Amino acid sequence: MVDSEDALTIRSVAERLVKAHPRLDAAMVHGAVRTAYDELRYARVRTYLPILMERRAQDLLSTEERPDGGT
Repeated sequence: MVDSEDALTIRSVAERLVKAHPRLDAAMVHGAVRTAYDELRYARVRTYLPILMERRAQDLLSTEERPDGGT
């Protein structure tokens, strides 16, 4: 279960990335952010969680944007 502070972080990161990638489906962006959160959710130091999530999601999305489908 996601606590309210993490839910707010997920939402704000997803909103920034939806604006940054208007050609991508919003559900895909939200999925990438959720994947990034799931990978980082147990980090002890939470201060940088939003930027780390955004960078990881950005990496996942750039793979999706490549014409070769990420292969």
